[in-house]
Amino acid sequence: MNQTVLLIKTSSLGDLLHLLPALSDAQQQRPELTFHWVVEESFAEVATWHSSVTQVIPVALRRWRKQPKSALHSGEVPHFWHTLRATTYSQIIDAQGLCKSACLAWLAQGRRFGFDRHSAREPWAAWLYQEPLAIDRQQHALVRLRQLLATALRYPLPQSPPDYGLATRFPRQPTADYDWIFLSGTTWSSKQWPESHWLDLARLCAAQGRVLLPWGTVAERARVERIAQVAPGRLIVAPKSTLTQLAGWLAAAKAVVAVDTGPGHLAAAVGTPVVGVYGPTNPQRTGTVGPHQYLLQGDCPQMPCLKRVCPLAEPPPCWSAIPPERVWQVLRTMAG
Repeated sequence: MNQTVLLIKTSSLGDLLHLLPALSDAQQQRPELTFHWVVEESFAEVATWHSSVTQVIPVALRRWRKQPKSALHSGEVPHFWHTLRATTYSQIIDAQGLCKSACLAWLAQGRRFGFDRHSAREPWAAWLYQEPLAIDRQQHALVRLRQLLATALRYPLPQSPPDYGLATRFPRQPTADYDWIFLSGTTWSSKQWPESHWLDLARLCAAQGRVLLPWGTVAERARVERIAQVAPGRLIVAPKSTLTQLAGWLAAAKAVVAVDTGPGHLAAAVGTPVVGVYGPTNPQRTGTVGPHQYLLQGDCPQMPCLKRVCPLAEPPPCWSAIPPERVWQVLRTMAG
């Protein structure tokens, strides 16, 4: 008999991608299950990529917080409420572990599962679950989610490599008119590899091939335009894209250079080799996962400090351990 499970995982891009292998596990171990997924509206297309997801329920918590009166008067909030309550679920799994996501789970109909107070990012969230589950916080986020779904849905945790379930939708075809992609944009200033490093790496790459430069924000566009000036025609500023378009570009690249950013996880999810550069964050916990991932860690006595702004200097001193020449050496080896 078919059963429907509700997943609560609203953001961000990397976190959503980390959930896909758990869905592939469930699809293989419990084929009678289908999934509905509550996700932030800006990332809703990601949830549509996995074949086990039959309904995506967009939520706009970020926008509603900024414009609460508009959200109520427009009917968006009541519509979301009715959509969320329209199905009685066999299980509701909060894969976010925050109070806001636990509240969304509490609003839906069905038995609620989530991280226990020792496992959740916000311990108070566990009080809203009927079945809080102990999941080791020291594991990589992707592994934690595979274990969470395996425990909640009662199947043995697979020991196989993670399968994002994207091979058919985004087949690996490195035949584009560019060789590499630089993913330079990230939300924390401390996670931004110095622009001077990107410029030096661009010179090294432009001598051997062509580079595509995607961007997401106005500031990111300005940065990639400056990088492109190193070698116009060899360094290509990408047009504004959807996540689906970006995934296609990543699947067509020989390799990617990325800071700790959601699109870097997307590159790994579609099977593209990634050279990841990590400063204040720990790649053992949140790094890209997939074939041919080479993660370079900066060097500082306080690492991983997990600070959004480096308290020591600008640029953060940890980046001195990852010079452009080292990244180019790895990239050239990976790309063949």
